[in-house]
Amino acid sequence: MEFNERTIKVIIDEEKCEGCKTHACVDACKTYSRGILILKDGKPAVEGSPEDLARKGTECLACEYECWFRGNSAITIEVPVEGLADYSKKHGTE
Repeated sequence: MEFNERTIKVIIDEEKCEGCKTHACVDACKTYSRGILILKDGKPAVEGSPEDLARKGTECLACEYECWFRGNSAITIEVPVEGLADYSKKHGTE
């Protein structure tokens, strides 16, 4: 599953969610954001339209951190940085 907030993409590998006992990502979303992640059938899920998710998401990154630290490392957040590819190429850090 994946969804977008304003400028980030949240990607959740649902296979890694199997057997997760903490659901730390959902708790983090409730604590540090606006609770757009919910628990549905034992896995994190979202409700609402893409527009709602983009509007409600705070881009706090807490779900990824908490999943990595207390869960099953199922969440990856992509944060596009304009000009990063050109910078990396220019400085040989590709």
